[in-house]
Amino acid sequence: MKFRKFGSDDWQASALGFGAMRLPSHDNRPFSGDVDERESIRMIRHAIDEGVNYVDTAYPYHDGKSEVVVGEALQDGYRHKVRLATKSPVWAIKETADFDKYLNEQLGRLHTDHIDYYLLHGLGRSRWENIVSKFDLLKPAEAAQRDGRIGAIGFSFHGPQEEFPPIIDAYDHWALCQIQYNYMDIENQAGTKGLKYAAAKGVPVVVMEPLMGGRLARPPAPVKAIFDRFGSDRTPADWALHWVWNQPEVAMLLSGMSSMEQVKENLRAADQSGIGILSTEELALFDEVRQAFKELVPIPCTRCGYCCPCPQGVDIPGCLGLYNDGYVYNDPGASRFMYSRFIPESAHANACTQCRECEEKCPQKILISEWMPKVHKVLGEGQDCEGQPLRPR
Repeated sequence: MKFRKFGSDDWQASALGFGAMRLPSHDNRPFSGDVDERESIRMIRHAIDEGVNYVDTAYPYHDGKSEVVVGEALQDGYRHKVRLATKSPVWAIKETADFDKYLNEQLGRLHTDHIDYYLLHGLGRSRWENIVSKFDLLKPAEAAQRDGRIGAIGFSFHGPQEEFPPIIDAYDHWALCQIQYNYMDIENQAGTKGLKYAAAKGVPVVVMEPLMGGRLARPPAPVKAIFDRFGSDRTPADWALHWVWNQPEVAMLLSGMSSMEQVKENLRAADQSGIGILSTEELALFDEVRQAFKELVPIPCTRCGYCCPCPQGVDIPGCLGLYNDGYVYNDPGASRFMYSRFIPESAHANACTQCRECEEKCPQKILISEWMPKVHKVLGEGQDCEGQPLRPR
């Protein structure tokens, strides 16, 4: 295992961290609460035996079962071998006292008396202003730090790029931040700018979704052909992981692993990881790959937001973006999950009345009203989106 500097901490973090959001399940459904506990424990312990020293989970993962399984995996002497991270369900907090309520519940689930890194989960401007600041949640967090239930305080981020620096700057004692980052997300969410901003402020950055939920491990044929033509024995997953590890601002890469095979593959990749190991030619390869992905996008939406607000409340950029992702990465299931979980039903594409007000504002001249029924059939009703997508005139 290779290890990396973790901000100003004298602790050396394993290049690979174990993310417990995609544990194997008996029913083979992603994020299922029917977790295969025995296999999950075997995977987590094998990773730790091979040098992984950071395990990440969260209150809602696997319908609450992830923390329970992680807690079991860290019994029998494994707890002291790792730093454990979990996350406060910020969205569920209705009053300041809820912070301790959830923290104490999580300590019980995890069978531990302390959590090394306790993160405020999924922050963006709205959650920061309307929950964290409103209920002054950093005060109970610091109190828990003083009494030993929390080792250090951090946050994970899911918001637009411009909302990231203000959260970094709002608190002087962040122990880490966790961002979604991969070679296709350089401008999405915190992006490369956010990565560099946090690192420059001395905040260690833990990267999640380095494979975009596994989609970059299974690229479509035109993209895989580019990797194959380069002539390396690296798999597409290896390429994606090494692109993240190559960057000095990355303190750790988290991978959500669903099988022992994936654990072993990622461990092998981590053993070969390093900062600045990719050549100029290899870095140029990713520019070609990004362009190939972009050419597969069926709807030319840039998520500029000029179409908003919709008179009916439809989240137009969100709906179009999820459709594009499901089509380009041949993973409509992930897009359906995001559609049902993160876009309110009132903002779904089927709320569109074809008033066409948005089309008058769209710089790309997208016939949004003609896309909306197709988008909802695929994301809301489960229609197959393989093959030639609907292309309005």
